[in-house]
Amino acid sequence: MRKKWIFLAPLIPVAIAVFIFIGGEVVMLLWNWLLPTLFGWRQITFWQAVGLLALCRILFGGCGGRGPRSNIRKRMAERWEQKTPEERETFRQAMRSRCGFPPPTSSTKDPA
Repeated sequence: MRKKWIFLAPLIPVAIAVFIFIGGEVVMLLWNWLLPTLFGWRQITFWQAVGLLALCRILFGGCGGRGPRSNIRKRMAERWEQKTPEERETFRQAMRSRCGFPPPTSSTKDPA
């Protein structure tokens, strides 16, 4: 296993540099193709595109790693399936009252 890492270790910085170069080029080309034409904004340089790519990664992509939030939907679905229909309805009513929605009306009038 260690021999494999000895050969792969020098490739990691190269792969990172290639990723930054390709990402920066793509962002720069898309920006310079669309935004000056659509909104009248100025064109950007390669390094501004790399900075924009990094800023978007920080703001929207997190800082790597999945963490405990990666399975939150799965866990919530499992909890929901374990609840009885009465518990589900109680939960729905509590959420409606917290969010400011009135309780649903169950009138069964015919519109005729």
